[in-house]
Amino acid sequence: MSPHATGRRRVHRSVAAGVPLAVLAVLAATGPAAGTPSEDDARVVGTATLGDTPLAAFSNALLPGTVADDRGVDLGGIGSDIYPTGREGEFWTVTDRGPNGQIKVDGTKRRTFPVPGFDPAIVKIRVSGDSVRVIDAIPLTTSSGKPVTGMPNQQGRDEAPYSYNASTPLSYNPNGLDTEGIVRAKDGSFWLVDEHGPSLVHVSARGKVLTRYVPEGLNLTGADYPVVEALPSVLLHRKVNRGFEGLAQLPGGDLVMAVQSPLSLPDADAGEASRTTRLLRFSPKKKAVTAEYAYRFDPVNVVDPGEDDTSELKISSVVAVGGDRLLVEERTDKTARLHLVRLDKDSNILGGPWDDDTTSPSLEQIDDPAAAGVPVLGKKLVVDLGTVAGVPGKIEGVARVDRDTLALINDNDFGMTDGTGAFDAQGRLVDSGIETTVTYVRLPRGI
Repeated sequence: MSPHATGRRRVHRSVAAGVPLAVLAVLAATGPAAGTPSEDDARVVGTATLGDTPLAAFSNALLPGTVADDRGVDLGGIGSDIYPTGREGEFWTVTDRGPNGQIKVDGTKRRTFPVPGFDPAIVKIRVSGDSVRVIDAIPLTTSSGKPVTGMPNQQGRDEAPYSYNASTPLSYNPNGLDTEGIVRAKDGSFWLVDEHGPSLVHVSARGKVLTRYVPEGLNLTGADYPVVEALPSVLLHRKVNRGFEGLAQLPGGDLVMAVQSPLSLPDADAGEASRTTRLLRFSPKKKAVTAEYAYRFDPVNVVDPGEDDTSELKISSVVAVGGDRLLVEERTDKTARLHLVRLDKDSNILGGPWDDDTTSPSLEQIDDPAAAGVPVLGKKLVVDLGTVAGVPGKIEGVARVDRDTLALINDNDFGMTDGTGAFDAQGRLVDSGIETTVTYVRLPRGI
């Protein structure tokens, strides 16, 4: 996603993050001090921050020579998603496509890539006290071992890439991935989702792309790994920079992908005004989508009081919590709410009229889909993170630590902002000061 400066700084709390759950329980049992949240409120019980590592040093240690000049950018952007490793305080995270921004030139926004050699990576972190430390990193590579990069894939479909100051066009790359969600399979391989295609990507334990599943009709050519058109063609209408963002792994191994925003169907205006997006269920065994669901956002001023732009609504994380139940994060760049959803078999719309892009009105155009007979997923609010003191903005990753504790991670956009002021006269980053933070939140009731 495009970086957006929210103006909110990290609230630092050097307590309990990464400590044994028994200690968290003791903290909870001691009772609230005056003026603090009660036992009936969700509350932050730990905050930890990623230290500074120059991006070139990080990238070149994985794939030597990929980044010649990081323009003063530090490692960040690992908050695209977070997934437990199975060891206390340790998580798998994933970067997005790398530092990027927008600069308006002659009235038109251009997408900038100040470090075009950056290669997305799977990053294993350990949370200890108030610090987050990288303990492993896996670069994403093609079949021949080359970096996939995060560059846009197709001219005319993806945003045109430009240099840091928006003055020089850069090359497209059909291998490029804008990774935004991660789970780990039992065999040690990873599944990722990507915004460009949108696509579902199967990756080996060492980061090699095994298969990229894309919508039927995408016609992506020139990639140095297998590309399979196995997703519904209606996904070709994904909003630019708003493809798949959330990914969950159900207990039986099925995957659930969330389209970040409503499809631009039949056009961009319809997508911008819509509150209906889609979740898809994928069977790794069948290598096919087996179900599709309509998901309805709350009104934007409910998710983010004071916001009136419906297009700011996004899903950034979906988390399996047992059976066919998911936590779904609805957010803007400033705040988020988590809802509990059950994937009801009767709500499957796969292969019906809503997958036909000639259906009129489209699913996205219907003001009240449930009233129109569309089986919209039911949902129940679990927590409004906007009411929890100490939670930063732009939470993109959510992990379940135990039945009543969540780990949240924010996307700091590599410290970038949009506009000409993102870099100084020497082409060095003017850092936003927003840090990558893992925040533990204790819920009043288990999920």
